[in-house]
Amino acid sequence: MEEKVLEILKGTFELDSVDRTCSQTTCDAWDSMGQLNLVAELEGAFDVSLEPEEIGTMKCFDDIIRILKAKRY
Repeated sequence: MEEKVLEILKGTFELDSVDRTCSQTTCDAWDSMGQLNLVAELEGAFDVSLEPEEIGTMKCFDDIIRILKAKRY
C-alpha cells in the first residue's frame, strides 16, 4: 500500500522523486487543486470513498496511510 501511495503522489504532483516526507509543506504542487486530484486518484486506486473530514486532515504521506488503514485497506 505504501509504495502505491508514493507512486500516486509522484504521478499526481508530477514529481521526479518522492518519499515518505512528502507533505503540503514540502510539495509546492500540493495545493487545493492538487488535493482534489490526489483524492480522486486515491479513491480510484484503493476503491474507497473519502469523507470530507478525512480529506481535510490529509496533509502528508502519513495521514494518507492512516486514513487508508482506518478504511481497512
